[in-house]
Amino acid sequence: MAEQALYEELVRQFSAFGAVKREMGRILPSDCPAGSAAVLTLLGRHGEMRMSRLAELLSVDMSVTSRHVAHLAERGWLERSPDPADKRSRLLHLTAAGEAQLDELSRRTTRLLAERLSDWTDEEVVRLTGLMARLRASFDDCRAAPPRPPRPPAPPRGARPVPDTRTPAATT
Repeated sequence: MAEQALYEELVRQFSAFGAVKREMGRILPSDCPAGSAAVLTLLGRHGEMRMSRLAELLSVDMSVTSRHVAHLAERGWLERSPDPADKRSRLLHLTAAGEAQLDELSRRTTRLLAERLSDWTDEEVVRLTGLMARLRASFDDCRAAPPRPPRPPAPPRGARPVPDTRTPAATT
């Protein structure tokens, strides 16, 4: 039962983490909402990519990704160019203005985190970063892996197993 209590507390902490995300969202420029910031960040980290890859990295539907991309393109922060390998597809890449916007977002978020975590040691920040990366990787692994079949319920304590009385299938 202690294990369940640990996970219940973890769920409470995840719920409370929403306040952290909201505060980080409040420091974003008004013309760069969180979804747009995520697109800029991914393009900055991974470089040029197709929209389908971006949707996969964002873990959102292609229509949502398309809206974010259109928003960024309207502001001149990214460009869509033909994919030489497939002329029907477009490659997305940051413009100089997009890189400048990404730098500004990085400055703002770094400043906020430095303020809020000013009483943390460097080791604590490194540990949190490592644990968050590991948590994210665990969920990425779950998304890529096929779903596991449900386990049959365990028999009550003290119950004897029921023998299998089925006859084997005939082979030809």
